[in-house]
Amino acid sequence: MAEVATSARSSATPDQLLVVVDPVARRADGESVRIAKDVLGAGAAHTKVCLPEDPEEFARALRRRGSRRPVVIGDDRALLRAVAVLHRQRELAECALSVVPVGPVLGLTRSLGLPTGAVAAARAVLDGAVRRLDLLVDDSDGVVLGEVGIPPATVREDTDADVEGGGGAHAAGRPWLRTCQSLVRTLAPARPARITAGPGTSGPARLRVEVDGVTLVDLDQPVDAVSVLPGAGGLAEVEVRPVSVGAEASPLTATGRTVTVSGAHYRYRADAVVSGPVRTRTWVARKGAWGLTLPG
Repeated sequence: MAEVATSARSSATPDQLLVVVDPVARRADGESVRIAKDVLGAGAAHTKVCLPEDPEEFARALRRRGSRRPVVIGDDRALLRAVAVLHRQRELAECALSVVPVGPVLGLTRSLGLPTGAVAAARAVLDGAVRRLDLLVDDSDGVVLGEVGIPPATVREDTDADVEGGGGAHAAGRPWLRTCQSLVRTLAPARPARITAGPGTSGPARLRVEVDGVTLVDLDQPVDAVSVLPGAGGLAEVEVRPVSVGAEASPLTATGRTVTVSGAHYRYRADAVVSGPVRTRTWVARKGAWGLTLPG
């Protein structure tokens, strides 16, 4: 992992930054990466740039950040990998993240309100304010920033998404991606606008969905889809779409802190990574569990 320390020509802010540049961002748009580094280096008192080659080096850089404020240059995958690392280190509550979105998958970063231009995003890192955001944590310690979908769907923007632990054409040629998929269950737009049925989906499912211990739908009612996402005030928002007979059935909705989905073995998509099969999974909403620097 290469590291470069640069002193700013201006002391506009007293920040000391650890800038972690995701390798996908370097390959996808090296010019935007260069611009972002220049803006950050000129605006911060001291900037240390890390160029990890794989998720292990990425995680090690974050763990060894010391008192420096972490800044990730990368796309949704890089953001979610950083959140997962800090969550597993139990450091997410006290460590706010800053992100300069660069790379092929940016639906989640856009939905969070981050600027997409390198200059604007880097300036937001320097001049913005930390906002506390909710997330979901499942009973296997996976983190979800956007949406859980059952059955899984294919997000058209995310060309590298794959079934967790299952390999695939994209992952086969990218060992670091397989490792990344085992680190995070989160990866893409919070509310994808265009989705299609994914591999392995076989029509209606019979699932029991419980919200704070109250059954929203039971096994006797087949459903087309279930979605769970962080809502407001530390509550998860749940929507169940029953199978329609004749006229389209109205969705069933609820909010609560704990959501459990059980039934026959099923797969689910947490943001853009497909996981499973599982017989039951529980997600818990956590209020203000992570901090993100957003434009002021």
